[in-house]
Amino acid sequence: MLKSYFASDVKVLLPDGRTRPLTAYLIPSFLLMLGGLLLIISIFQPYWSMTMFAPQYPNGLKVDVYVNQLSGDVREIDSLNHYLGMPPLDEGGQFERSISAAAITALGLLLLAGVFVHNKWAAILALPALLFPLVFLADLAYILYRYGHSIDPQSPLGGAIDPFMPPLFGEGLIGQFRTIASAELGLYLAFTAVFVILIGLWFHRAAYKPVVDARTAVSGSQS
Repeated sequence: MLKSYFASDVKVLLPDGRTRPLTAYLIPSFLLMLGGLLLIISIFQPYWSMTMFAPQYPNGLKVDVYVNQLSGDVREIDSLNHYLGMPPLDEGGQFERSISAAAITALGLLLLAGVFVHNKWAAILALPALLFPLVFLADLAYILYRYGHSIDPQSPLGGAIDPFMPPLFGEGLIGQFRTIASAELGLYLAFTAVFVILIGLWFHRAAYKPVVDARTAVSGSQS
């Protein structure tokens, strides 16, 4: 039965009497749902990480940034940054982390809603999900900028270091400290979701534009 359901000879009747294969409508629905699922799975994976090397920590101290939490050597890095007069890592992006899980879940639900929207509004519903990875990176860059420009000059080492911005990706040097920042699995999943969603929207348009055109043609002939 399942085989016959997905068989290429199963047709959908258009308003003008033409037919199209059922798979033409199943493919975009599957891709949009897959994109939403990838975004939701990404919540449970780190999006970005930074490893800091210092003379007393030759093996490095690493912090993993999830959309809703920080993990790793956060306490040790905060203790080092204290001497530079820099705020704790957890102070940056508190609001974003507090709403991120619910927000990403909402993006997934919007994609699911797009499955049941058979016109151009499906792309509008998908737009927030498409923009999400870029918004995350832009917000992270802003947090890093503020973080590096919050040095307290009255701290023990604050006067010895000029304001800076830790790199979003790659290697950076801050006094005697070296940092390496990189994307992690969560961010890769988010960008994969964007790729899947774009393909899904292409198939969505290919599937439903003929339906809209057929309805327009039938309405025009009746009037």
